[in-house]
Amino acid sequence: MLSDMTPFTSITQQADVTALQTTYGIIGLIVYIITVVALWKVFTKAGYPGWLAIIPIVNLFILVKIAGFSAWLGLLYLIPIVNLIFHIIVSLRVGKGFGKGAGFSIFLLWLFSFIGYLILGFGSDTYDKARIAA
Repeated sequence: MLSDMTPFTSITQQADVTALQTTYGIIGLIVYIITVVALWKVFTKAGYPGWLAIIPIVNLFILVKIAGFSAWLGLLYLIPIVNLIFHIIVSLRVGKGFGKGAGFSIFLLWLFSFIGYLILGFGSDTYDKARIAA
């Protein structure tokens, strides 16, 4: 009766779950490292220190500043529905600052951000804050 109450009925199921968690953890770490490298280049192009990309929360505030907003507006990322809308707006404005259109910004800076920031960071695009205001 006690064995029916445990979530795993055999040691092999426990090993399968542990292996799956390890795999997802390694994939997540690889995506994080790629994102940090990409954001490092984007921050450098925008005139901010690249090492700020390593710190998880700080890099959001720097992206908000690159988008032309005050860093205080980065606190909008803490509000559940507002954070999605605000992230779309920040993505659009960052893309505009690098001379990219709305399609690029939505698909590659919002949905697949690690790919989009790699393109911005290692591409030939330059950042111009005057494009955001226009």
